Amino acid sequence: MSELPNCPKCDCNYTYEDRDLIVCPDCGHEWNPAETLDEDVGGLSVVDAHGNALADGDAVTVIKDLKVKGASSDLKVGTKVKNIRLVEGDHNIDCKIPGFGAMKLKSEFVKKA
Repeated sequence: MSELPNCPKCDCNYTYEDRDLIVCPDCGHEWNPAETLDEDVGGLSVVDAHGNALADGDAVTVIKDLKVKGASSDLKVGTKVKNIRLVEGDHNIDCKIPGFGAMKLKSEFVKKA
């Protein structure tokens, strides 16, 4: 029987396999062991709508019209955003958009430029 790695989030040793993923029953963290070998330990991993890895300083393009709270106009498809910063949370891209100012975006609505 092969020994599974401990959870990288909570260090629990009761992990189990579920198809291609390894799951932690304590914190609910799921990860692909093949991908974690390539990542830096403790690094933030964010991918765009097409599965391309994003990094701090990248440029992205908006792929869907997005309504902006408090703004009179929408953020249009094709808007290019330069020099993004990756952050933890639901809206994992922090950036400044010309005409809108500082904003947080979800990575599922952008593609790498």
